[in-house]
Amino acid sequence: MKAFSIYLTGVGGQGIGLISEIILRAADHAGHPVKSVDTHGLAQRGGIVVSQIRIGDKIFSPIIPAGQADLVISLERHEAFRAAGTALKDKGCLIYYNTVWQPLSVRLNQTAEIEESYIQDLCRARGIQVISVFHADLPDIRMQNMAMLSEIHRHRMIPDIDLEHYQTAMADLMSGTMLAENRALFDKRLTA
Repeated sequence: MKAFSIYLTGVGGQGIGLISEIILRAADHAGHPVKSVDTHGLAQRGGIVVSQIRIGDKIFSPIIPAGQADLVISLERHEAFRAAGTALKDKGCLIYYNTVWQPLSVRLNQTAEIEESYIQDLCRARGIQVISVFHADLPDIRMQNMAMLSEIHRHRMIPDIDLEHYQTAMADLMSGTMLAENRALFDKRLTA
């Protein structure tokens, strides 16, 4: 498989670690060489959390060089804008969950909140495909990552990873009620 780089970002508590691990394991179940690295240090404080995944042959480091990610997955709008501007390559793809966990600078009125139009303008100028996701009917906001994963699969955003690979990866990481509820949401969103 040709190298494919995925940059995931969000705010501590949104489930970046889980969605990252599911994608990592799904790629492994699909038979692809895969490397990843996470930053979890700020997760408990509501700070930025980043995961980087590189899938494919001849990958020697999990670190994605600036501006070279094929896909950015963000669970928060400010982080989507930041990552699209710094991590994503021209003509790449951005998918983000359209929610706002205001950074401290916004709460202190030092900077303006990022509007959707800012993301659209940036992506249009650089030929980036952009998909905004929001579901008001989620049973638990902690399931935003599963809603995103479902959209990622529905749009076939990660090459050569099939439904059964995601499902097996979920079963690796979750069990009981947690697995059943997350799988039900994932499956429901595939046909939405």
